[in-house]
Amino acid sequence: MNNTKKEISRFIISGICAVLTDMLFYYILSNFIEISVAKGISFLLGTITAYLMNKYYTFEKKEKSLKEVIKFLSLYLFSLCANIIVNKLSLYILPFVFINEYKIIKFLSFLFATGTSTIINFTGQKFWVFKRDKGKLND
Repeated sequence: MNNTKKEISRFIISGICAVLTDMLFYYILSNFIEISVAKGISFLLGTITAYLMNKYYTFEKKEKSLKEVIKFLSLYLFSLCANIIVNKLSLYILPFVFINEYKIIKFLSFLFATGTSTIINFTGQKFWVFKRDKGKLND
């Protein structure tokens, strides 16, 4: 299996763990605090899971690098903003389609926000944060 296929497979596994962390805390916290704040906190907890799994498992980077951490945090800050915006827009737009179906609206909003940030995160991690040296490419 070439590196990209392996990375995509591992990214999916890591992503499932990060999304489950995000979703669990989103649903718990949204019952107690404002929904956008809950989304932000849950996303950050998912981010910690994603960083650890993607660094060591998906992209197999063992070196310690402050530059890598800063890049990852920058990418996730951008992704967090996109995630919250898509979630908020979906929460605003979907009630026009699904009248009085708040559970469906909340779930779809979560999925749209997560899908958007997933695309941003894989692309950013593969080609920027955990980018392999040219001498180590096996694609």
